[in-house]
Amino acid sequence: MATTTSLRSRLLILPPPPASPTAVSLRLRPCASALPSSSRRRNLRLVARAAPPGGAVAPASSSAPAAAEEKDEKGGGEGLSAADAERLCEFLRADLPHLFDDVGIDRSAYDDRVRFRDPITRHDTIDGYLFNIRLLKLLFRPDFYLHAVKQTGPYELTTRWTMVMKFMLLPWKPELVFTGLSIMGLNPQNLKFNSHVDLWDSIENNEYFSFEGLWDVFKQLRFYKTPDIETPNYLILKRTAHYEVRSYSPFLIVEAKGDKLTGSSGFNNVTGYIFGKNASSEKIPMTTPVFTQASDGTLSDVSIQIVLPTNKDLNSLPAPNTEAVTLRKVEGGIVAVKKFSGRPKEEIVLQKEKDLRSQLLKDGLKPQQGCLLARYNDPRTKSFLMRNEVLIRLNEFTLEL
Repeated sequence: MATTTSLRSRLLILPPPPASPTAVSLRLRPCASALPSSSRRRNLRLVARAAPPGGAVAPASSSAPAAAEEKDEKGGGEGLSAADAERLCEFLRADLPHLFDDVGIDRSAYDDRVRFRDPITRHDTIDGYLFNIRLLKLLFRPDFYLHAVKQTGPYELTTRWTMVMKFMLLPWKPELVFTGLSIMGLNPQNLKFNSHVDLWDSIENNEYFSFEGLWDVFKQLRFYKTPDIETPNYLILKRTAHYEVRSYSPFLIVEAKGDKLTGSSGFNNVTGYIFGKNASSEKIPMTTPVFTQASDGTLSDVSIQIVLPTNKDLNSLPAPNTEAVTLRKVEGGIVAVKKFSGRPKEEIVLQKEKDLRSQLLKDGLKPQQGCLLARYNDPRTKSFLMRNEVLIRLNEFTLEL
């Protein structure tokens, strides 16, 4: 499978999954309302990242600069009109998905002097701004996902996004994931963007130059051995310093009773099914990861699961040969994920689950009881290359902007 296909198989590039028992909401106010900027953003000497600027703005009326000057002279600079705010928001929603493709952004939407900042990059001209985008395309082949846009100040729009990149200069091409906000200022005279400041969810110090930001990049360069086979589709909504929040599409599993989170009881039953021990002796391609689910608070009610290929459906799958094996659809939904390497011993997994649950509660999230362990590698893989994950489902997750 090609490298690009591998990345897209691990990340949901199609529309987000349909509604599931776990609700995801965006805490937004109407885009067109003129809202005061938060003091937190104003007090930070905000910085930007090589990420999603907006493209060209639909031409404003020729009287807009004069009208803005008249408002300023009268001391009544109220900010964007409702129509302009909505026009600019809609423009960004349409334009930003082209940030890293061959279409690119329209530089006519920006002043010649554009203040661009992120934790490790800064530019002060439109040419520097566009150079930064070209460099990212060359080195990282980014995929960009826009979640929301809204007005957050008289002449300010804010976007929430996810960016997934592969560092092409390293042989193992590690994936780097950033989520956060872009705060985009507008020139009141011509309604062109004159500043772009990025805030990453994964760090606290978002000022330029942030060693915390540089360390965040460096940590993501480590090598995890992830088999190049199919895996459930998901989109990373938010990446913090401690965990990721993912939105999973629905998927099918073959399942059997297990004994403990890190145990192998039931594994032969589920692998037997995909290797041909079913009603039609059909062999089904292997996928990754192998899930072990503990559905109760004590993590003792355990099942072992293998994900089935996305081109299958319950009606077309052959029936199991044994009552020990069942087939079912997992509705997907929102989960928090903590990734770690090494051999997933029981005491290690239980501690990871405890740490993740504690952090989620500290952050005001609502984790469900139970968890899943995802194991991506066979036991012969060197421990420091192993990719393991603990997943906890969330209730009422809000992606704030």
